[in-house]
Amino acid sequence: MNSATSVTPYGTLPPASPIGARKPVSLPRLQELRDRGEKITMLTAYDATFAAVADAAGIECILVGDSLGMVCQGLPSTVGVTMETMRYHTESVARGLRRVQGTAWIIGDLPFGTYQESREQALRSATVLMQAGAHMVKLEGGGWTTEIVHFLVERGIPVCAHLGLTPQTVHSLGGYRVQGRDDAAAQILQKQALALQDAGASMLVLEMVPAALSAEVTRSLPRCHTIGIGAGKDTAGQVLVMHDMLGINLGKNPKFVRNFMTEHNSVQEAMSAYVAAVKKGSFPDNLLHAW
Repeated sequence: MNSATSVTPYGTLPPASPIGARKPVSLPRLQELRDRGEKITMLTAYDATFAAVADAAGIECILVGDSLGMVCQGLPSTVGVTMETMRYHTESVARGLRRVQGTAWIIGDLPFGTYQESREQALRSATVLMQAGAHMVKLEGGGWTTEIVHFLVERGIPVCAHLGLTPQTVHSLGGYRVQGRDDAAAQILQKQALALQDAGASMLVLEMVPAALSAEVTRSLPRCHTIGIGAGKDTAGQVLVMHDMLGINLGKNPKFVRNFMTEHNSVQEAMSAYVAAVKKGSFPDNLLHAW
């Protein structure tokens, strides 16, 4: 095949890792990483090309986050993101990974209002994202969500939970604030985390939670892998919004973000540097990126 026929009219996607060089990410694979103390890397992506680039950079988990409402759609919060929008972007990411024979694990966010009504509503919403190509769905909150998590997991749908700052309920939290600072709040978060693990959640995003509390929660959850964002270095893995770590967002970066583009010449190089920094423990730095 010559070069004229090996490219598409509008550019090409990056090549996949050589077949066999990387195992496809799965729940057992994530547990293997955790058991040997290797950090799990996660990054958001919302389209085929960036998903393929992230996969080529070695990202294990791609979150099709409802953060797309803010970074792609210009919304003031994630609350306005619809199920149809999440389905579209999940399909786009899945297509990108298929084209490059990617190995990353795809997590789709359940948007606001699509799982709060009932377990059955949550199942219908999760089904949409799974059929669009997600391997796992994510939902926010603890306590009342435990029953929903159990219901979905029983029916074969892997679930990633989300505690701490939960952006879909930012109005009730009084803004984008660190959660779990006092003893009472910390005890509630710990109790909710344990309940979510017992309900079958395989992963748990901890957002803007004090580093010491995140470390304690992580130690208490051997079967549920904590993924920190503004939660210190001692979680089982890390996640950032792609636009933030590339320094191309529409506002000021939060304290917990590091711009990986400043020292690199390409998006893939920046993503690879993020992977390396998380794996070796140099990012995040608790003195710079945590509370």
